[in-house]
Amino acid sequence: MIGRFPILYIAEADAEDAVLSSGVLAHLVESLPHATFTIVGSAASAPLFADTPRLTKLIVLEREGHFEWIALWNQVRGTKWGLVVDMRGSDLSGKLRRHKRAVRGKDAPGLHAVEAAAAVLKLEPEEVPGPRLYVSDETRAQVEALIPATGGDGPILAVGPGVEWMGKRWPAERYAKVAAKLLADDGPLAGGRLMIVGEEIDREAAHTIRYAVPRARVIELQGKLTRLQTVAALSKSALYVGADSIWTHLATASGAPVVAVFGPSDETTRGPWKGEAVRGPRSYDEFKTLDPRLNQAIQHMMDLPWERVLKAATRMLKARG
Repeated sequence: MIGRFPILYIAEADAEDAVLSSGVLAHLVESLPHATFTIVGSAASAPLFADTPRLTKLIVLEREGHFEWIALWNQVRGTKWGLVVDMRGSDLSGKLRRHKRAVRGKDAPGLHAVEAAAAVLKLEPEEVPGPRLYVSDETRAQVEALIPATGGDGPILAVGPGVEWMGKRWPAERYAKVAAKLLADDGPLAGGRLMIVGEEIDREAAHTIRYAVPRARVIELQGKLTRLQTVAALSKSALYVGADSIWTHLATASGAPVVAVFGPSDETTRGPWKGEAVRGPRSYDEFKTLDPRLNQAIQHMMDLPWERVLKAATRMLKARG
């Protein structure tokens, strides 16, 4: 392909959904080296794509109101697009001048979110791209400045305990037990460091988990990083262990091996792509029977033993060699 090929990519408003679909954009970046990109996202999702190669413009749609969409239309209508990829299925993308349009409709039941996103480009099953977010050298340097030089240079175990709903929260003490075993002198990550990521509100859980290893070997980054910076930090880890949350999908997008704890979540559609989801004795459907709307103030994750997660983590590390 010769010459400029402008692509408009309209990402999901929800940041977690945007991460799960991010492989579609990465596929276009890699397969169309002459393409340039204008990316539209919400205040939550747009910053995830700030370091995308050949990015011409990053547009933040602050709200979902009528006037905001009119403002967006005025910004993009003047270009004849080579391709419009609309992960929101909006009316706007159908009205733009373009050579081709790929629009996401209703996902097929039971299809993983990553596969559903790839279906927008009609990719074959063996071509489905996993989540991937680009990180610039500048972003990596910002993260490096926050990682202490002390603590050695052994492998890094990353932990992301934070969740948005208490029903998905696995006890911090169990994360600590898994971390202690993995980082022990006879563990698979012996001599390594413990990295904790998440929001500022995850500080209490982080305080519990950090006691798994000596203080000098702990890298506490919760509340200190943007989500894109978190991807840069997680790319340094030998293994990530976390909850059903955006942090787990950011770890996948970073390229780190992922083990995630699941309970009142459907790992068949939202599990870590190419990672391992570990659950207790109850199925997702059993949780839905107990809590139909999955919104009650119930600690659903208490029946998942830490030993099961440790076994999954050990298997993952062994498989990765």
